[in-house]
Amino acid sequence: MTYDLSALTAELTAMAAADQRSSALANSDDPAEQLAWRRLTARHGDRLGEIMDEYGWPTAEAVGEPAAQAAWLVAQHSDRQLGIQRRALGLMEQAVAAGSAGPRELAFLRDRTLVNEGRRQIYGTQIAGVKDGSPVPWPCEEPGRMDELRAEAGIEPFDEYVARFSTA
Repeated sequence: MTYDLSALTAELTAMAAADQRSSALANSDDPAEQLAWRRLTARHGDRLGEIMDEYGWPTAEAVGEPAAQAAWLVAQHSDRQLGIQRRALGLMEQAVAAGSAGPRELAFLRDRTLVNEGRRQIYGTQIAGVKDGSPVPWPCEEPGRMDELRAEAGIEPFDEYVARFSTA
């Protein structure tokens, strides 16, 4: 089945742009700003759910790379909608298996979903906090294999990754 996906492509990229403009609100000290972030991500998560119902996972070949990245970002930030994250994860797994999506983004979404489920992550992509000026990951299933697993997914070693965020 073929769809005219230009409107969907535009919608997804607009959602990602709004997400990026508003992401600082997530950690604001102002409760009204935090609420605005939660409302935005909930609206986006709801819409992603509708998109997944209608089209499945929006792959780069269907909607273009920026829109596919946008869909992943929306799923990644749907923290209060675990059902949306789980569905996106399942559809992304299928897309990766078919060669239609990247394992790197899948690894990030898998870790995010695991952390939101209260479980240990696999790849160390989710940061729990900062200790002595350096980011510390949420607990991992196999901390000794974290960099090996990251490499398999196309993610740089943890120390290189967190160096971008370090305040030390």
